[in-house]
Amino acid sequence: MAAVEGGVPTRIMVAVNESTIKGYPHASISSMGAFDWTLKKIIRSNTSGFKILLIHVQVPDEDGFDDMDSIFASPEDFKRMKHRDKIRGLHLLEYFVHKCHEIGVACEAWVKKGDPKEVICFGKRVQPDFIVVGSRGLNPFQKVFVGTVSEFCIKHADCPVIAIKRSTAQTPQDPVDD
Repeated sequence: MAAVEGGVPTRIMVAVNESTIKGYPHASISSMGAFDWTLKKIIRSNTSGFKILLIHVQVPDEDGFDDMDSIFASPEDFKRMKHRDKIRGLHLLEYFVHKCHEIGVACEAWVKKGDPKEVICFGKRVQPDFIVVGSRGLNPFQKVFVGTVSEFCIKHADCPVIAIKRSTAQTPQDPVDD
């Protein structure tokens, strides 16, 4: 699996997102699990055979009211919010990039805006050999209301997808939380 002929490393995209419990810059339980699993089960000690492509997708706040203190907002307020969101995403990725450098595996990282399912699955420019995503392990009823990025990616991505289900011990009281 690692480093095909010619020494080109296998490109693994790992999707990461912020914790719904702790917020930025803390990673979700599922994305931490997917990242740790990738390091332990795939990369192991063959750090030169792989390149990790970290992606964090921020869902745009269409109306801007989620973070506004006042309905009397100026265009500058929206610019500041967009800049702040980008900074938050970079802080989230910083943990994962630092971890990659600690063990000596090459990595790249991006913060993108959009629908996570679409951005992760159809990242044509990045062209991963496979994608690793975390999964909350929701039941069918919960999936109807929340939806799952991992299921969508498994069905629609142009490359193989590995979904890593979080352990029962890591599941919060409300399984939708992450």
